Amino acid sequence: MTEQTPTDREVIDAASDAAEGLVFSRYKQSDVTDLDVTVRFEDGTLSVDVYLNAPKVDHDPEQVAEDAVRAAEAAVDALFEEEAEEN
Repeated sequence: MTEQTPTDREVIDAASDAAEGLVFSRYKQSDVTDLDVTVRFEDGTLSVDVYLNAPKVDHDPEQVAEDAVRAAEAAVDALFEEEAEEN
């Protein structure tokens, strides 16, 4: 059986969806002035950058951005674990 790994697109989509999901679990979409999630996956290395411009009322935007990066990394880890379990 050939070991299959997630495609680059699947990795990027999982990471960006997780990062955005985390941000919007903490902020209403209308409260976010700007959100930029940049995900790169090259040669097996994941790079996630999150820029968030939102009010510092209920949450610290810098902390939310850091949490979003961690959520993206965890989502990719889970994706690879799923693939490994299926093979």
